[in-house]
Amino acid sequence: MATITKLPSGAWRVQVRRKGRYISETFIKRDDARRWATAAECQVDRGQTPSPSKSARLRRFSELVDLHIADMREVGRAPGRSKHATLQMLKARIGQKKLAELDRELFIQFGRDRAKEGAGPVTVSMDIGAIKLVLQHAASIHGLSVSSEPVDLARYALGRLGLVGKSNERDRRPTEDELSKLIAHFEGNPRQIIPMGGVIRFAVATAMRQEEIFRVCWSDLCVRTRMLTIRDRKDPRKKAGNDQRIPLLAVSGYDAMALVEEQRERRTNRDPRIFPFNHKSASTVFTRACQTLGIHDLHFHDLRHEGTSRLFEAGFAIEQVALVTGHKDWKMLRRYTHLRPESLHVLADRRAA
Repeated sequence: MATITKLPSGAWRVQVRRKGRYISETFIKRDDARRWATAAECQVDRGQTPSPSKSARLRRFSELVDLHIADMREVGRAPGRSKHATLQMLKARIGQKKLAELDRELFIQFGRDRAKEGAGPVTVSMDIGAIKLVLQHAASIHGLSVSSEPVDLARYALGRLGLVGKSNERDRRPTEDELSKLIAHFEGNPRQIIPMGGVIRFAVATAMRQEEIFRVCWSDLCVRTRMLTIRDRKDPRKKAGNDQRIPLLAVSGYDAMALVEEQRERRTNRDPRIFPFNHKSASTVFTRACQTLGIHDLHFHDLRHEGTSRLFEAGFAIEQVALVTGHKDWKMLRRYTHLRPESLHVLADRRAA
């Protein structure tokens, strides 16, 4: 049974004694105290642990989002830019909905509305996944009586409607002719400041991401061992401190170490970076060059795909390729094994030698 007592400070103390369990909380308002007491007794009856008062006062979805963000920041895993933008969008769209209103119909309508606005199946799927993440966090970390089951039912319904879906694995690889055209285009332009010909070769030789290429410094290079350290490499779990040393190989048709030495000869300022340019500018000129040359549907990131595939074609095993690409989950490398049939000739010749 719950007992509510007014303290000398003016606050209200709630004491719940039920089925051998005892728990107490303090509230500023008596109505909050009474509501928490009722909820706590129900939770004890269901064999659950009563929610702390801070969580018990949460009434709207936006508060669950804020709680999730605060908790993740507290453990040093604050949402990144993309995820944070998604959470803020959810707050704007359904943030004022009360917890009791978070049902299947609401989430289905949310998905329909997002699709009408032009959001594709993958984007809607990610939005629905973010909603589920927030609800699961509130239930598992704070013991709130919110269920993610309505989200699962809504996802199934939206899937039947074709409004959610998985992304298609991209298997675009540049041809030798396309690479040659791009390199010739950049190296034939004396006004081109960024050495994009070398950047393209280096991207294929190392399978590095665009941002990584323009971030590595001379201090990250060990000439003796031909190793390069990539700081804070992208990782779904923890990017900060995720440094990785990769070998500068010459098995993909381009010599990564030689390309670095070319940059040393070009060095004219005190910038600590090997490629002292803005990665966004490089992306812009790459896209513009593809348009000029009539090369369709080719992104800079496809060069990482190309470099990874060439490592497999050179005969490296999955665990060896991962030492270059940085993939922690070897299953992720499966999407990069789009090998060209003609590469089997090279492997066959090596085995026969």
